[in-house]
Amino acid sequence: MTPGAVLVLFGGGLVAGAVNAIAGGGSLITFPLLVGLGLPGVAANVSNALSVAPGYAASAVGSRPDLVGQGPRVRMIVPVAVLGTLCGSAVLLFTPRSVFDFVVPFLLLGAAALMALQNRLRFSGGSSPRRATLLTVFLCGCYGGYFNAAMGVLLIAGLSLVLDEPLRRISALKNVFSAVVGVTTVLLYSVFGPVDWAVVAVLGPATIVGGFFGARLARRLPAEGLRWTIVGFATVVAVVLLLS
Repeated sequence: MTPGAVLVLFGGGLVAGAVNAIAGGGSLITFPLLVGLGLPGVAANVSNALSVAPGYAASAVGSRPDLVGQGPRVRMIVPVAVLGTLCGSAVLLFTPRSVFDFVVPFLLLGAAALMALQNRLRFSGGSSPRRATLLTVFLCGCYGGYFNAAMGVLLIAGLSLVLDEPLRRISALKNVFSAVVGVTTVLLYSVFGPVDWAVVAVLGPATIVGGFFGARLARRLPAEGLRWTIVGFATVVAVVLLLS
C-alpha cells in the first residue's frame, strides 16, 4: 500500500467514524475506497467491517451520558443483536451477494422515508412495543452482519418508530448496538473471512478517533437537525449504491 493510499484511507476512516456516531452510514465512505484500491467485493466488505468496529466502540463510550437509564434496554437488545449478526454473517460467508446488493438501496430509501415521517408514524406502543424493538434489532443485526455499511441508518429509523425517546438517546442506543455487531463480526471474520489486515491497521485507529468525537458532536446537535442529517445520509448512501 502506497503512502498516498494510507493517507486517503486514514482520512476516510476519520470521517466514517464521525458519521457513524452521528447518523450511521459512514462505512459507505470507506467501502468504495477499498474497492477502488483493488480489493474484491467480499474482501472489501469484511475488511471494512473489522476496520470500523473500533470506531463503533468509541462511539458507544462517547455516548455514555445519553445511555443513563437505558441499562435494562441495552441488556435486552445485546443478545438479539448478536443472534441477528450471526445470521447475517452466515449469509455473507456462504451465499452470493447479488440479491442483497439489489435490495439494499431500497431499504435505505425506506429508512430515509421513515425518518422523514417519524413524527407522523411514531409507533403508539400497541400491545407489545418490546417485541417490536426486538424484531427491529434482530433484522438490523442481520443486515449489519451481511453488509455493514449504513446499518445504523436502518436501526435508528426503526427504533425511532418504536421507542418514545429523544433522538439523541436513540442514537446512543444505536452506537451500543453497532459496537455489539462490530465485536461479533470481528470474531467471525477474523477466522472465516478474507481479511486484509493492512487495511484494518490503517482504518481501525482512524475510526476510533472519528467515532469518539463524532458521538460528542451528536449530543450537541438539535433533535430536528440530527433527524434530517440522518435522512440526508440515508438518501445519499442509497443513491451511491444504486449508481455503483
